[in-house]
Amino acid sequence: MVALQDRPLANVFRQLGGSACPPVIETFDRGKTIFFPGDPAERVYFLVKGAVKLSRVYEAGEEITVALLRENSVFGVLSLITGQRADRFYHAVAFTPVELLSVPIEQVEKALRDNPELCLIMLRGLSSRILQTEMMIETLAHRDMGSRLVSFLLILCRDFGTPTGEGITIDLKLSHQAIAEAIGSTRVTVTRLLGDLRTDEMISIHKKKITVHNPVTLSQQFN
Repeated sequence: MVALQDRPLANVFRQLGGSACPPVIETFDRGKTIFFPGDPAERVYFLVKGAVKLSRVYEAGEEITVALLRENSVFGVLSLITGQRADRFYHAVAFTPVELLSVPIEQVEKALRDNPELCLIMLRGLSSRILQTEMMIETLAHRDMGSRLVSFLLILCRDFGTPTGEGITIDLKLSHQAIAEAIGSTRVTVTRLLGDLRTDEMISIHKKKITVHNPVTLSQQFN
């Protein structure tokens, strides 16, 4: 019998609701909201395909990206951590076209109570997201947009990068507008900065996919 921690997380998630309440498959186009801050926390989500942006919206209207979730991420579980039912804390948006599985939060609560191994799996996933959130905060702490962009590209290399003959290709089709929204900049500024990086042969772009030729060199040059 395969131990729970050795099964693909997608299979574990599909079994949370049992045959009586199987996960619902949902799809969202890029830029579409999955849930808003303040929405009731009724379901937990598993990201099958694509990337999801989590952000915080402040009273002045400013929106700050705190995490960019990759495939096989679980999200929408904050109320489980607090120990009490809470409304949504983040704004969750499809950063690319996405496919999700979702189950009622009550089913997840029951599964966590019944199987301590599942708690450990969930904790590992949340630990990874906390690390990325800390990195995003460091990125947004940069005052100049050039350093902010480079820091963001390095995060994407770590979480979405695929080694190629030319370097590390970020396996996301990224529009300049999407990048600008993630780092709190404008499309015009991002276009100019990416152009500078291409001129310096730090990156190349093909069909909206960015390849960082040498992440170490890029990091050293802009630190």
